[in-house]
Amino acid sequence: MDSEINQVRTRWYIEYFVALLTSIAKSPCPPTHPENEKPGSFSIDFLTGVVEDAQKPSVAAIDGVALGGGLELAMVCHARVSTPSAQLGLPELQLGIIPGMGGTQRLPRLVGLQKALEMMLMSKSIKGVEAHKFGLVDAIVSADKLVSTACSCALEIHEHKKPWLKSLLRTDRLTDIVEAKKILKSARVQALKQSANLQHPLVCIDVIEEGILFGPRAALMKEVLSGKMLEQSQTSKSLRHVFFAQHATSKIPNITNLGLTPRRILKAAIVGGGLMGSGIATAFILSDIVVVLKEVNEKFLNTGINRIKANLQSFVKKGRMTKDDYENKLSLLSGVLDYEQFRDADVVIEAVIEDISLKQQIFSDLERSCHSNCIFATNTSTIDLQLIGQQTACQDRIVGAHFFSPAHVMPLLEIVRTQQTSSQVIVDLLDVAKKIRKTPIVVGSCTGFAVNRMFFPYGQAAGLLVDYGLDVYHIDHVITQFGMPMGPFRLADLVGFGVAVATGKQYYQSYPERCYKSLLTAIMLEENRTGESSRKGFYLYDDKRQASPDPDIKKYVEKSRKMAGVAQDPKLLKLTDKDIVEMVFFPVVNEACRVLDEGIALKASDLDVASIMGMGFPSFRGGVMFWADSLSAEYVYRRLDGWSKDYGEFFKPCEYLAARASHGASLAATTADGTKSRL
Repeated sequence: MDSEINQVRTRWYIEYFVALLTSIAKSPCPPTHPENEKPGSFSIDFLTGVVEDAQKPSVAAIDGVALGGGLELAMVCHARVSTPSAQLGLPELQLGIIPGMGGTQRLPRLVGLQKALEMMLMSKSIKGVEAHKFGLVDAIVSADKLVSTACSCALEIHEHKKPWLKSLLRTDRLTDIVEAKKILKSARVQALKQSANLQHPLVCIDVIEEGILFGPRAALMKEVLSGKMLEQSQTSKSLRHVFFAQHATSKIPNITNLGLTPRRILKAAIVGGGLMGSGIATAFILSDIVVVLKEVNEKFLNTGINRIKANLQSFVKKGRMTKDDYENKLSLLSGVLDYEQFRDADVVIEAVIEDISLKQQIFSDLERSCHSNCIFATNTSTIDLQLIGQQTACQDRIVGAHFFSPAHVMPLLEIVRTQQTSSQVIVDLLDVAKKIRKTPIVVGSCTGFAVNRMFFPYGQAAGLLVDYGLDVYHIDHVITQFGMPMGPFRLADLVGFGVAVATGKQYYQSYPERCYKSLLTAIMLEENRTGESSRKGFYLYDDKRQASPDPDIKKYVEKSRKMAGVAQDPKLLKLTDKDIVEMVFFPVVNEACRVLDEGIALKASDLDVASIMGMGFPSFRGGVMFWADSLSAEYVYRRLDGWSKDYGEFFKPCEYLAARASHGASLAATTADGTKSRL
């Protein structure tokens, strides 16, 4: 009889959960007609007033991913049971909003204020085992026992064998108010330090504080109203755009919809153990892919392997890898001086210096040494892929795999295709990008491809402004205040003047009619100022590579102006910070429009992702094209057109931009298949 009763009770709890979840799924969230709905009707009246205050206990069974609303719903329940690998978190701040449905109030009451702030402000998720440690879940079980354990837990709560706890009313994990205020104050300082341009992290802290000072019920309404306000902000619109844009980069018309299955990549070979090659090798072994690293002699090979070891050791020092993990990852790496071990490689990535003849020789060697299905990729950042592979008979297998330095850290991978590159190779590399945790964008071949090409005017515009009278350090300050990690001159120091001058020549040759050729960097290079590596560039660098302004820069600027035949322009000396930002970035927008119009990039949203992940454009502005659209194509066109009359072809708007401005259209207008539309 007892067994039959328990079976009935178990079935009743399952039916109750199904009914509950069905009700929640049918509830308007967000409301379809918010103007007709009482604020907080879902999170306060329903979740709190009906579910949490119900006469029957509810237990959440958590497996897979419980992020955002999934965790918020689980915290409403009276207990939580999870699998060890379940992922739990409140990552809403990544979208420019704050946790809702009571998440800002329940999480601190379950895991403590400090841990809750960390999880919310850093959008940090935790696994089930850690969640149990901090009190977010009450039990950890295997997936096959999850539902039965949750049902048993609900029965035990109902029969008062376990405490009947309402998360919203718990106080046992909260510190006293004095300590809480200290923690919240510290969180505000950290939030301002990490994201001075953002409002929503501070709003999140305010809502959490409301609950601690005045009680969770009062804070629920503040959470609702603050959330609605943030949803309408430009920051949230931008971050939501980036979220969906990032997930769309791997959808390539006429390639990923053909039903092709990616081939397994079990072994990768890297040619060249320099900074890029060692970084790429690190990215692969971090994802448990066997790697062969080739160099021309023992000295270079040992240097490359030592770089990889240093990359891995940095993860150990940061606590992101154990010593055992370090040894296991390193065991996947082998170094060679010939191509013998390349015979069973599934993909080869060439990462040597930008020398066409050297790359051509390497690809000829690869064709003789590797199996017939091996993918041949190059990490070149400027050289036309057609030239690199023109001496081979396997151009359908040649593709660009352009990583960004440091390759094991930077999240973007440009997959560069030619007209001959097979669809299968593109599908394979998209899968590789996923395995090594990179966001891919597929682009066409041209000088600079998509990222570097659209950003070549960035440094040139800054050079023009300096030649016409603006201060180097003021420009850098304004650009960092806009949200870039560093200004164009600090970036030039980091990259190195030798590289900057060499790549600049590529753009002068390819796009001479729209380049501004400042001589400032070349003049400084002649004086053995090479950038951060020599401790002298636009800035001076101490032993810890901390940058400080150099008064001597003025003499180089004067020499550059004199050689360029230009003088200080009184109009430019009156520029506002907003004007400076626009004069630096609107030429970038203009070039991005050309990249889109020529089909080098498939979607404007791909360029947004690329600008953020490849060049550090602030994500809270949505990327280069989204930001420009928020100002309007007509406005960008008008400003560029005005500057072109005063300062020449460098600012001249392209036809793509002009057409959209005249029609009042978006720069990102697309067709049904997701590609750009032509007006």
